[in-house]
Amino acid sequence: MANHNLTSAKRAKNDEFYTQYGDIQKEIQSYLDYDAKTFYGKVVYCNCDDPFESNFFRYFVLNFNKLGLKQLITTSYKPSPVANTQLALFGNDKTLTKSKGRPKVTANKFIINEVGDIDNDGEFNLKDIAQQLKVNKHNEWAPLVGDGDFRSNECIELLKKSDVVVTNPPFSLFREYVKQLFDYKKKFVIIGNKNAVTYKEIFPLIKDNKMWSGKTEWSGGLWFVTMDDGDVDKVIDGVNMKNVSSVWFTNLDHGRRHQPLPLMTMEENLKYSKHKEIQGKKDYEKYDNYNAIEVPFTDAIPSDYGGVMGVPISFLDKYNPEQFEIVGLTSGRDEFECRPSKRYLNPLQHNPNGTITNGSKANTRATILLKNTPDDIYYTADNASGPFMIAYARILIKYKKK
Repeated sequence: MANHNLTSAKRAKNDEFYTQYGDIQKEIQSYLDYDAKTFYGKVVYCNCDDPFESNFFRYFVLNFNKLGLKQLITTSYKPSPVANTQLALFGNDKTLTKSKGRPKVTANKFIINEVGDIDNDGEFNLKDIAQQLKVNKHNEWAPLVGDGDFRSNECIELLKKSDVVVTNPPFSLFREYVKQLFDYKKKFVIIGNKNAVTYKEIFPLIKDNKMWSGKTEWSGGLWFVTMDDGDVDKVIDGVNMKNVSSVWFTNLDHGRRHQPLPLMTMEENLKYSKHKEIQGKKDYEKYDNYNAIEVPFTDAIPSDYGGVMGVPISFLDKYNPEQFEIVGLTSGRDEFECRPSKRYLNPLQHNPNGTITNGSKANTRATILLKNTPDDIYYTADNASGPFMIAYARILIKYKKK
């Protein structure tokens, strides 16, 4: 078996972001609002989270009794910026080998079976957890043999014991991470890049309603704490923050995905839409290479159109599987119900500076014919009836038959 190095992959792909407590709390609450017993009697596994620094660990351990958890398992990777440096807080666990000088940096696992006000101060907080771990009272803190990679045998054995996985996995390994969750038939609430929905390994899961958007809206992405001083979008109370185009994915049910999307008719949209790309036009544009119409905004989906529509990937945070059916993706691939109706021959990309380059990407997106040659980038092909433009990635949908 190849020696995968999770840490190298995380750093090389700039995966080192820390999820905010409030974002976790907000997302998890939506599942509890739908079903208060979502996590009751369950083993929750956070397998990409250093317990010393993870807000996933903090949230689930502080809400252990409220959620009715059976067990919380958290594993970290090695090396960690913080692991084994906060022994004063968590205590020198008897399972850890004592060494002279600086503590040995290891990947760790925390297994929480019970929490409570152990110091009898009338308040339950992380200090109680630290004291329980220090005395090994019904809980366990132990080093892992390997580096904490979620693909390692010891982490897989912990995964097998779990019911629900909740974490922020490394984006660079997202395909492999999701595959593992499905291989072991696990429920999950995880964070991933928005564009992951277009991956050939991920989109079929979404199309078949085996995986869907979490409750948190997609607009604006998520804000993370970052350790990279050279890549900061803003500083809040002295903390470096980075905005990442990321969203929640899950296979747990929540109320939002059963709420029908209120929409106007096509005629009403053409008259009253707030979007200038829609209002005032005679009709919706049709793709040149897909049998579908272009709908550039989710709220502009016409309520009375019976055919296939291309919508932004952000549609997924409003997607109701009882209202719509996902039939394809404008990827140029043939494996979906809605396939390209043509392949462009000798496609060329015409650039604003007058240069002409290879236009093969025309066969990987939906295209729209242009009435006039634009000043911006446009494309031509031997079998196109004129210049055309490429639409950004679109999910192809149609109304569910009643």
